[in-house]
Amino acid sequence: MDRTQGPEPRRSAARGSYAVGDERRARILDVAVEHFAQWGFHASSLARIAKDVGITQGGLLHHFRSKEDLLVSVLRHSDEQDAARFFAREPRSAVEAFDALVDLAAHNAARPGRTRMFNVLAAEAGERGHPAHGYFLRRYDTVIGKITKSLRAAVDRGELERGTDCEGIAAEIAAVMDGLQLQWALAPGSYDMAGRLRTYLDRLLRVATVDGSGLPARV
Repeated sequence: MDRTQGPEPRRSAARGSYAVGDERRARILDVAVEHFAQWGFHASSLARIAKDVGITQGGLLHHFRSKEDLLVSVLRHSDEQDAARFFAREPRSAVEAFDALVDLAAHNAARPGRTRMFNVLAAEAGERGHPAHGYFLRRYDTVIGKITKSLRAAVDRGELERGTDCEGIAAEIAAVMDGLQLQWALAPGSYDMAGRLRTYLDRLLRVATVDGSGLPARV
C-alpha cells in the first residue's frame, strides 16, 4: 500500500473547512454592514446579525470576539478593499490622483449599504467612548495625508502652483467628499455624487494648476 496517500484526505478536509470558515466570515461582514447602516453600532445586536447570517450567536463569536471586534473588522475590511482597488500605486499626476477619488465616489454610490454605514458610524464616533472613534481619527489622518502627499508631488513636478496649501486642500477635499456622500444618502436616485465631486475637483484644479487646466473630459 502507498503510505504517502494516507494524509491527503485529511489535508483536503482541512482546506475545505477553511474555505467554509472564510465564506462564513465574509457573510457575517456583509450582514453586519447592513445592520450597522440601519441601526448604528449601539442599537445593532449580535443575535440579530447571527440570525440573518443563519448561525448562532456563539457561532458568530467564534469568528469575532465581540461586537466591537466585528465593527472594527467591518471598517478595516472595507478600507483594505478600497486601498487595493483605487490606491495600490502612487498617482503619476494630480489628474490621476483626482480621477481615483472620483472613481471611489462612483464605487460608493454602487454600494449604498456600506456608504450608509459609514455615514451613521462617522456621526456616532464623535463620542470619545465609541469603539470606532480611534478608527475614524486614524482614517482621516491617513486620507488627508495621502492626498497631501499627492498634491505636494504635483507641486514638485511643476503641475501645481508653488505655495499651494496642500494639506489645507486635502482636508477640504475629504470634507467635500463626506458632505456629498451625506447628501447622496438622502436622495440617491436623484443625486450624482461622483459627478458633483468631479465638478468640484475640476474647478479646484483650474485654480491650482500652473497652466489653469482642469480634469480632462472622459470618453
